[in-house]
Amino acid sequence: MHFRGSLGLVGRIFAILLLTLTLEFAVGTLIYERASQLSLQDDEARRLAEHLVIARKLLAEQPAVERHALGLQLTTDRYDVHWLPASPPPPPLAPELERMRRQIIDWEPSLERSRLWLRLASPGRLSQINGGLQLPDGTWLYFGMHHSGGKWAFTIGRMGLALIPVLALLIAGGVLIRKTLAPLRDLTHATETIGLGDEVILPEAGTNDVRNLIRAFNVMQTRIHRLIDERTETLAAVGHDMRTPLARLQLRLETVQDGDIREAMGEDLEEMGAMIESLLAFLGGEKNNEPAVRTDLAVMVATVVDAFQDHGDDVEYAGPDHMEMAVHALPLRRAVRNLIENALHYGQRARVTLERKREEVLIRVDDDGPGIPRDRLEEVLKPFARLDTARQRNTRGLGLGLAIVHKAVELEGGTLTLANRPEGGLRVEICLILPKAAAKG
Repeated sequence: MHFRGSLGLVGRIFAILLLTLTLEFAVGTLIYERASQLSLQDDEARRLAEHLVIARKLLAEQPAVERHALGLQLTTDRYDVHWLPASPPPPPLAPELERMRRQIIDWEPSLERSRLWLRLASPGRLSQINGGLQLPDGTWLYFGMHHSGGKWAFTIGRMGLALIPVLALLIAGGVLIRKTLAPLRDLTHATETIGLGDEVILPEAGTNDVRNLIRAFNVMQTRIHRLIDERTETLAAVGHDMRTPLARLQLRLETVQDGDIREAMGEDLEEMGAMIESLLAFLGGEKNNEPAVRTDLAVMVATVVDAFQDHGDDVEYAGPDHMEMAVHALPLRRAVRNLIENALHYGQRARVTLERKREEVLIRVDDDGPGIPRDRLEEVLKPFARLDTARQRNTRGLGLGLAIVHKAVELEGGTLTLANRPEGGLRVEICLILPKAAAKG
């Protein structure tokens, strides 16, 4: 049996349970129906024999003028009875009725000499049978046997009753399966947050296999968090140790007499500091303990733009004065700063736009640089990516700027899009999704 890939584990097990019960029910019903057909015919033959004996005796004891009225009185919802003084020759007996005729005579041997005959009212319908038998004075008693709904109505009714425990078993099985697999659902939720927050030790529950899986996951999670903590501590120590000699070099730089050499060395030190900062920001970003707080994005972006303008850079901001949203402010501010730095480095000019479109908040940064080949737009998001064939070879840093932006946007649950503008240059767009409550407002 083939299941669609989107069907969950609970759904698959439930489908298997449903298929098994359905097949068992169908086969069991078929076998029971076949086995009960003979007993049904025996029961019908016995009831018909009893009714015919009573009707034959009563009609034989009454005068001919009263027999027609008596036949109407003997008619029930199951049997029709009427009397005629004469009878045409009986029709040939249908093969499927021979067994019933023998059963009637076996039940009431007194009917053997009454020339009993049976026929089907409609071919193939055993639920409606007509017949006749001869009274002692040579007149005839005619009868008809029928029951409402027929065999299929009886079968469907019995199947409906049998289906009730099957449905109850199916529901109980579904509840038990869902409860049994509950630890797996908890494990799934835990794997989505591993390495991104505090360590969550899952209780060992479920079957032996599931308990072993959870135990292995807890051990793996402990190791991963320990490695992350050790790396974070190491990065913090390395960053502190590297900033210290850089600060000393910066102080000693003031003693250099040659202005050109001093300026070149200052640029190198500044680049080294930027490289260290970007490396620490990228490698220390997996475990972000900063909660999302309500932040005025317009003020944050405008502040970053003002800082660049204060240094004489050609940066423009277009957008509202205020726009609040819950975000991780520090990583997002760093992402906007990195985008503006890239735009200035490759295009000497940056235009930053902030706008809201229905349920989205868009932050766009446009530059006038050479752009990026279309087939390599995804590549620049990878760490340490360098596209020297598309942009200048004197690229500063480690190639982590856009990778840091990408991680910051992922932390907000948004999307990062890069596209070459028709008029030239590159457009980088951050799309953040507003919560439903905020979107309605």
